[in-house]
Amino acid sequence: MDTDTLAALRHLLRQERVASLGTLHGGEPFVSMVPYVLAPDGPGLLVHLSELASHTRDLRVHPGCSLLVMQTAEADTFVQALPRVTLQGEAAPLDPASAAYRDGRAAYVARFPPAEPIFALGDFALWRCVPTHVRFVAGFGRAHTLAGEALSALW
Repeated sequence: MDTDTLAALRHLLRQERVASLGTLHGGEPFVSMVPYVLAPDGPGLLVHLSELASHTRDLRVHPGCSLLVMQTAEADTFVQALPRVTLQGEAAPLDPASAAYRDGRAAYVARFPPAEPIFALGDFALWRCVPTHVRFVAGFGRAHTLAGEALSALW
């Protein structure tokens, strides 16, 4: 992936605020909406999940997940040409006593100030989704894949 395309991918992940989270729910695909923030201390996206949510229970059973982030569409946009990225990997909750949690919480609340009181609720946890494969569609007919060592360039 060239530097301009990598910059476009980074811009998309920083600009957008919502992802579709795919999990396995009883062996079947399940997709939900989650706000996210880029992890401030390394690779991954952070999501704040309730233990009451199906996707959280799914991740506890099978940590494999997929996140789709897509550029927000304008009314007259050819949607197949919208930049989008699918990140496949694994998710794990952050230890609330860790520096990663403290820094992640600060980044999350900075991006989503109304979420601050939700951190006081006992059934919510901050999860890090670390991709092992990334598929970036920069526009119609312009697809790129990152995996392995190449992923380090993303963060």
